[in-house]
Amino acid sequence: MLTKIKRPASSAIRRFTNSNYTINNNGGKVTRGVQTALATRYQSNTRWRSSTVLDDWVAKPARPISLRQLIFFGGRGLDDKRIINSANYVRTELPTRLAHRIRDMQKLPYVVVTNKHLSYVYDLYYSAFDSFRSVPHIKTTEDNDRFCTKIKAALKEHLTVIPRLAMGVLECRNLLPADELDKFMHALLRSRISRRVIAEQHLALTDTFNSPFHFNDGRNYQPGDFVGEVFLKCKAQEVIRRVGAYAQELARKAHGPDCPVPEIIIEGHLDTTFPYILSHLEYITGELLRNSIEATIEHHGSKRELPPIHVLICHAPKHVIFRVSDQGGGIPADETKDLWSFAKSKRSDDKRLRNFAKVPKMAGTLQELQEGPPELRDHEGSLSSLHTLTYRPPDLKLGMGLPLTRVYAEYWGGSLEQTSMEGYGTDMFLHIEKLGNRLEQLNVDRL
Repeated sequence: MLTKIKRPASSAIRRFTNSNYTINNNGGKVTRGVQTALATRYQSNTRWRSSTVLDDWVAKPARPISLRQLIFFGGRGLDDKRIINSANYVRTELPTRLAHRIRDMQKLPYVVVTNKHLSYVYDLYYSAFDSFRSVPHIKTTEDNDRFCTKIKAALKEHLTVIPRLAMGVLECRNLLPADELDKFMHALLRSRISRRVIAEQHLALTDTFNSPFHFNDGRNYQPGDFVGEVFLKCKAQEVIRRVGAYAQELARKAHGPDCPVPEIIIEGHLDTTFPYILSHLEYITGELLRNSIEATIEHHGSKRELPPIHVLICHAPKHVIFRVSDQGGGIPADETKDLWSFAKSKRSDDKRLRNFAKVPKMAGTLQELQEGPPELRDHEGSLSSLHTLTYRPPDLKLGMGLPLTRVYAEYWGGSLEQTSMEGYGTDMFLHIEKLGNRLEQLNVDRL
């Protein structure tokens, strides 16, 4: 009999203990005795927590926001009331969104959540949930300053989540159908992006409010500046040039200074601007260009002249469309159906696990693998983690670049699709909602 089990979701426990057998990492059967031993071993390292509090928060729906709302709220001039309202929104949203993801983990078979990486994430999420749900109503800017300190500590502590999630999914690939693991991973990553967006937006607004250049009448705002983390005038051509240049530089460092690197030709509506979170856009486009550069170099081998990569920018009434076209040999037909999957990658699990072991922390990123160029540092001098994911060594293949890129592309209502001609090249189509009126896409509608 199991007692004092940390996970309050009895259905998840029953799925584990009441079945006659399940499957292990090698696809074989695990007997009831092994199940009980696993559960007992895990129980010995955990503390019981009541489900009542979690149930109350799971019953609350998340309140998604749009880029336009972020701009409207933060761009009208900041005062005490506005900052305190923002703080209380974050104070209630963070535990609500964490509670839903904790419940998702509780619904997994118990043999899955006993995986050391997934149980680590579970414990981290529950600790953060307990911490943020206990924050009292914020009434003063001094309360907010203390709250911001708590947020910063949590953001730093949770840098380990993405690699631990990925390693857990890899180790549990044979314990659940791949589609279920993908849906689970998508839900956790979207929620994680959402929590970082609202937390970092509030921190940025607080920094603006506390800065010596802040004026309550809003005169600190200038066209083209950031409103929190939202950049009002992302210039598509400049973003492509900047991330493309660094991706080319990284390829030269990886393959040697004498290795030819494909030119990046930018075409189309070159004056296109739109509001967006700059770190998201740079990560998405940087990952696409990285992939195209590496594919072109690998496909053409020792040729001294490589075919260029063409980036077409199209400014449509409601969208900005990027087409990234390369002649990197395309994607094999048998791999295209699993291109967007976290759990179905054709790459060796052992190699991917070894690579993830080199990445102890990710904010969506690999900041310790590359110091990053000065241009990519924020106003406080810290390196944006999303940027650095793009600038990881090309040989550090994680098998999650494109799936994670699509999660970011779809987060604000956009899309990412590919068309490949095996033996020739690939076209990637990125659609960005330029009006900023689409709410965060927190639910997983498709895989």
